[in-house]
Amino acid sequence: MNNRTLALLAAFGASAIYGMNHTIAKGLMPLYIKPFGLILLRVTGAALLFWIFSFWGPKEKIDPKDWKRLVACALFGMVINMLMFFKGLSLSTPINSSVIITISPIIVFILSAILINEKINLRRSAGIIMGFAGALLLVLYGQEVRQDAPNITFGNTLFIINATSYAIYLILVKPLTAKYHAITLMKWLFLIAIFINLPVTIGEFMEVQWASLPFEAVWKMTFVVIGTTFLTYLLNIFALKELKASTIGAFIYLQPIIAISFALLVGADKLSLVKGLASLMVFYGVYLVSSKKKVKP
Repeated sequence: MNNRTLALLAAFGASAIYGMNHTIAKGLMPLYIKPFGLILLRVTGAALLFWIFSFWGPKEKIDPKDWKRLVACALFGMVINMLMFFKGLSLSTPINSSVIITISPIIVFILSAILINEKINLRRSAGIIMGFAGALLLVLYGQEVRQDAPNITFGNTLFIINATSYAIYLILVKPLTAKYHAITLMKWLFLIAIFINLPVTIGEFMEVQWASLPFEAVWKMTFVVIGTTFLTYLLNIFALKELKASTIGAFIYLQPIIAISFALLVGADKLSLVKGLASLMVFYGVYLVSSKKKVKP
């Protein structure tokens, strides 16, 4: 099995884990742990795992000129991104979160157009408008009333901030993936993220009744730390080394499909007409932005 095949499997595995995470993490908050407390558990657990695995990995030193980029990557990829996602998930629903985060490729393209003057043609412009219109439809769709989703509109807005922050992270971390091993990057990024997150998250973390947590809460927390954090970040970094960003971007289509299927399967959410229409608008918008027009020979 060659490296490209392994990278494709890694990208698929990360998307599958992310898809299930929307429902599994939702089941933790706020009954067993509040969103910011879950972030501190997540980054601390992941940092510990990456540092343990680093003893068997390459011994690399970080170039002094790369520290600023590392801090920026941690800020956008492991702080703002995570805080907005989990807070949004505690206020909204798994289907909403899985659909809205798929606008990340659109945001990556917009930022690329601004930073490196990538060309925006009519096709991609239509995709940007379509994708954001679908996301906006979900944000403004606040008629649904659920006990476990107290503020869907605000939660959906946080998902957009989450997607934007993650898009910035992908752009910032790309040059580092060509220079350092995945384990080296992740151990430092998550260690830095602990200290940046600490002032915001320590309060909710200390509120958790750790000694009385049931098995359901323990296995879900384990999934979030080991699966959604440790494995997905490692798999994505490995995939970035072997695949083009546009190829990895295509796998984002899988996340909402897996998330919606899993949420419906376990009865954690329901698919309404508005959610279905908004999902189609977002998917088609991302497709228009991500795909390249074939040139006739």
